[in-house]
Amino acid sequence: MSSVLENLDFFDLLSERHHQIRSIIEKSWNDNSDIYISNSEWFILSKLYQKQPTISYVSKQVNISRQATHKFIKNLEAKGLLKIKNLENNKKDKCVQLTELGEKCYQEYIELKENLEKKIIGKIGDEQFRLLKEIMESDWGLMRLITETNRALLGSDS
Repeated sequence: MSSVLENLDFFDLLSERHHQIRSIIEKSWNDNSDIYISNSEWFILSKLYQKQPTISYVSKQVNISRQATHKFIKNLEAKGLLKIKNLENNKKDKCVQLTELGEKCYQEYIELKENLEKKIIGKIGDEQFRLLKEIMESDWGLMRLITETNRALLGSDS
């Protein structure tokens, strides 16, 4: 086992693997593209792919401050990857959608992830990968714990 992964508890191990995967994908993209895209920007793009959400919806989904979300969205717009549109009957909120270039880049990003997935399967095997994915998709009861924690923090008895 890699020395980086030795002696880590479950949560740190999960976090480290997540970081490694995101770093590999980000580096692979940025080494082969003229358009630099950070992990945070990819995360935002993933919320826009084949959708037209509002900026406030995106901000809530990515759990990044509204100000930071606006900054990332403006950067992505400057790169030509998305466009910001006014909503009819709503002067306050705006919606965002990928441009044709943004769609193309995101589809290439999906291919990068699929290629990395194939490499992982090649290393750990089909059955282990299937089992890992099944475990990750299963209900760990975390949403209930989040709700209970939020109630406790708010001092609600209900």
